[in-house]
Amino acid sequence: MQTTNELHLRLKRESMGEVTPEMERIFQRFDTDGDGKISLTELAEVLRTLGSTNADDVNHVMAEIDTDGDDNIDFKEFIAFCHANPGLVKDIAKVF
Repeated sequence: MQTTNELHLRLKRESMGEVTPEMERIFQRFDTDGDGKISLTELAEVLRTLGSTNADDVNHVMAEIDTDGDDNIDFKEFIAFCHANPGLVKDIAKVF
């Protein structure tokens, strides 16, 4: 029998579509402080690792993924981005 928390997590994941272990791993690598969201600073570090150091690029990516406008990328927003950009996610997975 599932606990209430396990049921909540399962329902949350079902509402996001498929969540692969790879997606979870990448999100955790990006969320360096472990607070459950990717900040602008954390995103800038990731993009720097991938070769982009332009502040405009960082702001553009944040604006694209951060659909609720709170200046953070939460797990649901990250998963939606992954589903919309599967090829890019595979490339990122190779680096991280």
